[in-house]
Parts: sequence; structure tokens; C-alpha cells
Amino acid sequence: MEKTVPEYRIGCENEYDALKKVVVAPPTYMKITKAINETQKYYENTNIDKHLAISQHQAFVSMLKERGIEVIDLPVSPHLHEQVFTRDIAFVAGTHLVLTAMEEPIRQDEPSILREWLNNRSLPYEEPPAGSIEGGDVLVDGDVLWVGRSGRTTSDAIEDLRLKFPDHLIEPLPLQEATLHLDCVFSILDERTAIVYPPAFTDEGVRKIESRFETIPVTEEECFYMGPNVLSIGRGTIVSLPSQKRLNHLLRNKGFRVIEQDFSEIIKSGGSFRCCTMPLLRQ
Repeated sequence: MEKTVPEYRIGCENEYDALKKVVVAPPTYMKITKAINETQKYYENTNIDKHLAISQHQAFVSMLKERGIEVIDLPVSPHLHEQVFTRDIAFVAGTHLVLTAMEEPIRQDEPSILREWLNNRSLPYEEPPAGSIEGGDVLVDGDVLWVGRSGRTTSDAIEDLRLKFPDHLIEPLPLQEATLHLDCVFSILDERTAIVYPPAFTDEGVRKIESRFETIPVTEEECFYMGPNVLSIGRGTIVSLPSQKRLNHLLRNKGFRVIEQDFSEIIKSGGSFRCCTMPLLRQ
């Protein structure tokens, strides 16, 4: 019998259409070896309970599969301790999958594993823009790309995106120095609603966001514990942390369905649900 080759269509027009295919990587080798963000500095001494992180990630993946989402597991490597955060290795805007160039040396080999996976399936992709850019700094909003100007994403990369996406408006958002990625402080929930941590932005940045969205501001504590880093899986359904009680209450009051999923061990490394997923296809 002829073996059926899986179809891997690629396409994401925004952050909230129904999630169909997503790339993840289990936290098999997850640990803090060198603190590369403020959250990791806080947890550096206690570090990560790897077995608990694996259990929480497996429960998260099971929840996605139960909702009909195809979950693609990338191979993991013993020397890459941050692989669970697949969002950073690429992003999909429209039908374009763009690989990224990681700023931190300990993460720079991660995109090559996705590149090999894509090559093995003859899937098209684009090489990274100039400079460094990470997927956590890119939010897709139709014909607008919101791009965080962070310590991980450089100005020359943002300018190169203008050339790669001439039909899109590239909206740079300078971030305060301690902010890891844009998706740690800004999350688009639907065509009119977003979570935002205003102190992470310049006044002009806040004005840009508020001119486009009705915002749900979070507190400093909610931001530190990864409140904004939710994942929309479509049809107004948001995956959020159970510890984010106030935020979850506000989301429900605005008509969103909230799935509470424990990710308390994984967030110790500086990322949550959005960070741990790289959507290939939304419809």
C-alpha cells in the first residue's frame, strides 16, 4: 500500500483564527544553565523541575490534540535547553514562514532543527532577516506586523522585514530594556481586543496599540508571571494560567472562553503558552 504523505499547508493571517497545526518541542532537556532573562535570574538557584515541566507540557499538548489541533513535535537536543520555546525559531505571516536568527549564543542552533524538518518535507521557508530577530517579537495582525524592538530583535532586522513584506505595514514597538519579547507584554486576542502591559512601552507605543485595540492592562506582578503570554486557539478560546485569576475573570467578562492550564514550572524559564507554540496553520 502506498504510504500517505501528510499535508502541511502553511498560513496564519492573525493571532486568533482557529489553530489547526502547531509546532512544539518537549522540555526534555530544560534547565537554566546561564540566566538570559529576568525571570531566569529570579529562578536560577531553584532552577527547573524537569519532570514536572515535562508533565505539564504533555498535559498542554494533550489538551490541544483533544480539540482537534495537529501537534508536531520537533526533535530535541541535549545541548539546547530552551527548545521548548518554539515560538522564537520562526514565524508565519500569511503564507510565508520565516526562520529567525537568535540573539543568545546558547539558542542559535535551534532554528536549524526546524529548517531540517522543513527540508525533509519540501516545505518552503525564507531565511532570517538581517541582524537578529526572534518570533516572540512578531505579532501578526492581518496586513500589519507588530514587531518588538527588544534586546533580541534589532533595528536592521525590522528594516529588512519591510523589504520581505512590502504589502504589510511593519509597526515597530520599542520595548523597555528588561522586557524579553513583545509577546510577554502584548497579546492580540481578537480583531479588537488585546492584553497589554503599558509600562513596557514608550508613550507613543501605548498610543499606537490603544488606537487599534480595546486593551486589558495587566499589573507588574501579572506580567512577571507571564499573564500576557496566553495562546488563542480560535473561536474566542484562550489558554491561560490558573494563577492569573484577575486576568482570567476579565477575559471571561469580555466573552472569552478561558481554558486554565498549569504551566507553573515552564514559566520559570521566561515563557508560557504562546512562547511554547509556533503555529503553522490557522483558519
